[in-house]
Amino acid sequence: MGLFKKLNKGLKKTRDSMSGAINSALYGKNEIDDEFYDDLEEILVMADCGVTTSMQIVEELRDHVFKKNLHRAKDVKEEIKEIVADMLSGGEEIDFVTIPSVILVIGVNGVGKTTSIGKMAAMFKEDGKKVILGAADTFRAAAIDQLEIWADRAGVDLVKHKEGADPAAVVFDTVSAGKARNADIIICDTAGRLHNKKNLMEELSKIYRVIDRQLPYADREVFLVLDATTGQNAVNQAKEFKEIAEVTGIILTKLDGTAKGGVVLSIKNELKLPVKFIGVGEGIDDLRPFNARAFAEALFEEDTDED
Repeated sequence: MGLFKKLNKGLKKTRDSMSGAINSALYGKNEIDDEFYDDLEEILVMADCGVTTSMQIVEELRDHVFKKNLHRAKDVKEEIKEIVADMLSGGEEIDFVTIPSVILVIGVNGVGKTTSIGKMAAMFKEDGKKVILGAADTFRAAAIDQLEIWADRAGVDLVKHKEGADPAAVVFDTVSAGKARNADIIICDTAGRLHNKKNLMEELSKIYRVIDRQLPYADREVFLVLDATTGQNAVNQAKEFKEIAEVTGIILTKLDGTAKGGVVLSIKNELKLPVKFIGVGEGIDDLRPFNARAFAEALFEEDTDED
């Protein structure tokens, strides 16, 4: 299945809810009036775009409709799509230059963190990169076992210690192995807890220091994994993690299972965090690099059944 087709299918629930409601609000209108703008704001809020972002989209649309003298429903919907694409654009690229480069992945248990790491490893390997994983979320034995399963599926190396080991020690060994084996990308599964911020900050600080010592000039990303099905709760999680970690981007999982895909807009616009990957299915190739234009196109695609 092609990239756009897969994205199209993955966004079906959000599209049916959001785009379908916009079509209904536009139906039979000869003029774009205040009632439509009120309806649009409500539709966007219901799709978990967030109140602030929803209001901003509506105000931008008002301005564009007036300046461009738009009347046709088709043109108005196209304008909404352009506003969404522009709002989501910027920062989604992953431009690794150094060998190795490092990705730290954080997020609470249950959001699909370990699964996302495995799928990301498979994608990088498919792209010709040598990848090594580090099981540094050591306070949950299942996390280590699950990552080992995904490492085997993706065909990449894994460094692990026993449950309860020092996460920074696992990262040290993973980085050492990555350097020794000429890995292109080192991916470490890290913090899976948020209830004790002080401990989490200390844990991450130790990990940062390890990487700074061993790979002082390496490109580094810190990805926060969020579950799209939780809507605005995902935004609140991101706010909390952003306070204690140097988050550089978001991996948004389970988009195919929710009508709350508008949360992507809220995260990007209000938290100024770029979405790097989105999960649109359960398959190993269903974690896709985020593309703002493709996302907006799929969100407002009319005929979703054609190949």
